[in-house]
Amino acid sequence: MKANENTVLEGRKVVLVPYEKHHVPKYHEWMQNEELRKLTASEPLSLEEEFSMQEKWQIDEDKLTFIILAPNHPHATAENDDARLNLIGRSDPKLESMAMIGDVNLFLKGSRRDNREDGDVEDDFEAEVEIMIAEPDWRRKGLAIEALQLMLGYATTGSPSGAFPPLLEPKTQDTSHRLSESPLPVSPRSLVTRISESNTPSIKLFQKLGFVITRRVEVFREVEMRYQG
Repeated sequence: MKANENTVLEGRKVVLVPYEKHHVPKYHEWMQNEELRKLTASEPLSLEEEFSMQEKWQIDEDKLTFIILAPNHPHATAENDDARLNLIGRSDPKLESMAMIGDVNLFLKGSRRDNREDGDVEDDFEAEVEIMIAEPDWRRKGLAIEALQLMLGYATTGSPSGAFPPLLEPKTQDTSHRLSESPLPVSPRSLVTRISESNTPSIKLFQKLGFVITRRVEVFREVEMRYQG
């Protein structure tokens, strides 16, 4: 999405950056893992196809994607919970030393005629949330919840300074793309996620953020969760 093409969201444990060409080889490597493909409902693609997909996602206005970066050693997140990198922008060399550990996405579906003042959103519009911590060594360290807070705060306020819910105050490099030209912000009431019913850690993660199970889809063996606040 062009809205976030120049946006960096910095938390205490993770940094979110736009999905760019140099991220594709690592992402492609992740998608060779059958378990990850199953959890993300992804089809196997060639490296060339992954590059084409990245180019498409970069301009599509119905897909908001960030790559999740973390300090280069898994134990660093526990040792420096309150530390920041104090980034100066997307070109900051500190980003190059960080580990690419996953991604977080928002897929906009359906039509919307919203009233920005009262938050009225038509029923057929939804914003589906997905997150993946692809690197096993980085799981269960509180990184996924912070990544979701940063991304959902940005998406629902239309401002890089938002946090969702307001449990931390992110430091942000502003986007140069005018939000008035993008689908952002989205109403929190439109947020939905669909998770395998056996993926208990992810279900608990979204519950911490105010999502509740609203539907069980037996044929896909998954639960649908919506934000209730």
